[in-house]
Amino acid sequence: MTTPVLKKIYAEKVAPELKKILGVENPHLVPTLEKIVISSGIRSEAPKDWVAEVVKEIAKISGQQPVVTKARKSIANFKLREGQPNGVKVTLRGARMWEFLYKFIAVVLPSIRDFRGVGGKLDGAGNYNYGIADHTIFPEVTVDPGRKNIGMDITIVTTASDDNGGRELLRLLGMPFRKPAKTTATVQK
Repeated sequence: MTTPVLKKIYAEKVAPELKKILGVENPHLVPTLEKIVISSGIRSEAPKDWVAEVVKEIAKISGQQPVVTKARKSIANFKLREGQPNGVKVTLRGARMWEFLYKFIAVVLPSIRDFRGVGGKLDGAGNYNYGIADHTIFPEVTVDPGRKNIGMDITIVTTASDDNGGRELLRLLGMPFRKPAKTTATVQK
């Protein structure tokens, strides 16, 4: 099996650059990707066949069979019963993870209309979350006029110990972070 393109880029260009930027000598301390989790919540009022539809779509997008998560306890205010399906998730590691991130950065994000970059905020531990309201931005999904859109969250988990290391890793891998808005200070006389 061939090495994924993004993993080659990481090994040849990103890791040495990260060593310089972060001032790390030990190659095992250089941040890398650990896993990517794709998840989608399912409302309690959703039709029975909706769970199967979400599983099928996320399997197409990720290239791996997702699991259905079930409620651990009943919550009356949310009309949720114990054991009722409430989400779908898949965890990508290894080659599939690298291939998915490459596709996400190089194909999916640029295809979004009026795309100006992704937000630069990480979770405090070097991990990045991105929410998608419409799953039809992925090339594997066929667009049917009567089909409902599936929203999902993509979590990129890194081995970085802080947001600076995680942000630099993702930036060097090609994540198109939005440029911070320039603020103009007004001087009052």
